Amino acid sequence: MSELPERIPKPQMRGLLHSLIKKNLILTGISVLIAGGYMRFVYGDGNKRAYANFYLNYDAEKEFHTMRKKGLFDSCDPDDDE
Repeated sequence: MSELPERIPKPQMRGLLHSLIKKNLILTGISVLIAGGYMRFVYGDGNKRAYANFYLNYDAEKEFHTMRKKGLFDSCDPDDDE
């Protein structure tokens, strides 16, 4: 009988909402930083590399002549050789 029974901690009666809001704001801030880092470094930089690779060998003049020969432009004649 020398052992004392464990005491149940008292419930937090005051400030419970305040402490939960503080905890949720901290977790939300951390998750926003993680999501922002992902979007910046994984998604954004991947798109930049894809655009850079596309425009590395892109010839706008050749693309214009291809679309003109298909008749996609109203302002220039498809058969005009300029």
